[in-house]
Amino acid sequence: MREKALKYHAEFGGKLAVTVKTKCENADDLSLAYSPGVAEPCKEIHADEKNSFRYTNRCNLVGVISNGTAVLGLGDIGAAASKPVMEGKAVLFKKFGGVDAYDVEINEKDPKKLVEIIKAIAPTFGGINLEDIKAPECFEVEAALQDIGIPVMHDDQHGTAIITTAGLLNAVELSGKKLDEIKVVVSGSGAAGIGCARMYRAVGVKNIVMLDSKGVIFVGRNDLTKEKAEFAVETEARTLADALKDADMFLGLSKGGVMNAEMVKSMASGAIIFALANPEPEIRPEVAKAVREEIIIGTGRSDYANQVNNVLCFPFLFRGALDAGATCINEEMKIAAAKALAELAKEPVPEEVSRLYGRELKFGPDYIIPTPFDPRLFEKVSGAVREAWLAGK
Repeated sequence: MREKALKYHAEFGGKLAVTVKTKCENADDLSLAYSPGVAEPCKEIHADEKNSFRYTNRCNLVGVISNGTAVLGLGDIGAAASKPVMEGKAVLFKKFGGVDAYDVEINEKDPKKLVEIIKAIAPTFGGINLEDIKAPECFEVEAALQDIGIPVMHDDQHGTAIITTAGLLNAVELSGKKLDEIKVVVSGSGAAGIGCARMYRAVGVKNIVMLDSKGVIFVGRNDLTKEKAEFAVETEARTLADALKDADMFLGLSKGGVMNAEMVKSMASGAIIFALANPEPEIRPEVAKAVREEIIIGTGRSDYANQVNNVLCFPFLFRGALDAGATCINEEMKIAAAKALAELAKEPVPEEVSRLYGRELKFGPDYIIPTPFDPRLFEKVSGAVREAWLAGK
């Protein structure tokens, strides 16, 4: 894999290139593309900046922006080293959502300075996807960019939240449970963990127990960030094993192997497990299923059922936001995306999609969220997001 990956990235000098959409084949074309013709759209935009979405590629351009402080499973590797990941994100925007995207790596760790830089370059883009910025700074950065007039989203917070919410909605339906009655345990209190827990609350979950590297986040701990403090609860539980007793759902966004078979046994019947640490999940599906056959389990890996992959979300979320002319990505749009994913999983799957995965894909415990290569995602999710924005105007 190492040799193949290095060759893949080196063969063409990275994964992205710039293409020209308009004709530029003669002197007349050149005069339109640049001087003197280019002055006309400049004047229109100067008169009304909204015209930049008509006369430039802002209408379909997302900036994938990172400072490289929390990259995949690699941690703080710096802006330059994060570039392959950000280029990859841009590839997925184009492949799945038809969205032009370009990566911008910023060598700045101070969140206030980072915000200033992003605001300064924002006129280039129609939307901004923040990526791999460490917590808790990522919360501050995203919040400070909500008033710049274009959709801004930190995918690490909200992408996983949207997809696992879709899975949760369907798992609860299959198990006959109710959102306001279930107990959810979240292992990991970084950007994704906080984002997921907030969204679960938004759809009706009331009982959430969160853990960080020191254990359960309980009322009385004096070492909590304000984001963690949102989820401090009155409980005697202090460890993951304590918290998982009678839990209906486990969400793992921590590290491989932290959950064992005994913990699975202690959970409520019909439990759901999203073990999303990569490449090694918190518990392997075969280990969990060996002790509780009825559980519903998903991972971040493509070699198991119910893969939680953010590509199910961000290309279509931004596609819908751009098409709607949205000035932000609000909670209603995120929930609409989650519900659209949940509903799509219940529909008959095209034969060609099942063929790609070598098995029949049918709504049930092993198929509660769609697969990334389902072509219906484009219309279903982006359409739901677009409608959610327009309905709120």
